[in-house]
Amino acid sequence: MIYLKTNEEIELMQLANRLVGKTLAEVAKNIRPGVSTLELDKIAETYIRDHNALPAFLGYGGFPNSICTSINSQIVHGIPSSKVFLEEGDIISIDCGTILNGFVGDSAYTFCVGEVRRDVLDLLKTTKESLYEGIRNAIIGHRIGDISNAVQTYCETRGYSVVRELVGHGIGRKMHEDPEVPNYGRKGSGPLLKAGMCICIEPMINMGTRHVVFEKDGWTVRTKDRKCSAHFEHCIAIREEGAQILSSFDYIDEILDNKTN
Repeated sequence: MIYLKTNEEIELMQLANRLVGKTLAEVAKNIRPGVSTLELDKIAETYIRDHNALPAFLGYGGFPNSICTSINSQIVHGIPSSKVFLEEGDIISIDCGTILNGFVGDSAYTFCVGEVRRDVLDLLKTTKESLYEGIRNAIIGHRIGDISNAVQTYCETRGYSVVRELVGHGIGRKMHEDPEVPNYGRKGSGPLLKAGMCICIEPMINMGTRHVVFEKDGWTVRTKDRKCSAHFEHCIAIREEGAQILSSFDYIDEILDNKTN
């Protein structure tokens, strides 16, 4: 069942999602060669709790940490570890969620660790752009398939493949609500978009094959050919005037700009 949110509920959801963006920015300050993924997890959890919220991922379905840290060929759900250290040239997807005022925020961003190969940078650029292509199609009267097809078409015409085993989702008081939001599909298919729907659009795009492997830890998903994958996610609300992005990359962009200057 799809739950439509009131204006007041959407305002509360925006607060939870903006906190996710600020948390990801706090983590971004510490992304560098030699840092462990568990250290990044601790930074995120501390920041979330210091802002009177709870880490939405911690304990969710048994997940042991507050963020997902997925490096290079890992697509999503990588588990932070004191034994995994970032290296020059890596990319790392960090997925983060918060619970604030009874609502969940959820967003993800793929970061570069130092200097990254040009072809990998192109993958990140295309994946991020495809997210906004999907958002542009998230308007009243369209269907979920219009979002899905926009993401798929944008990426596949540029030579990348789209993960099919993992999808975006509805969101609200629960992390995962109806409807599912695939990154592939036919225009005009799927549930009708209505005002008050809140969904997470999260392209997971591979440099090589679309096929995936589920690791033995029960969480981590990686590309079958071990080529790089990128992941970006925004939480949005369907409004009369168009899609409203509830999460934000602005805080991240400010940190990244400062690190390069």
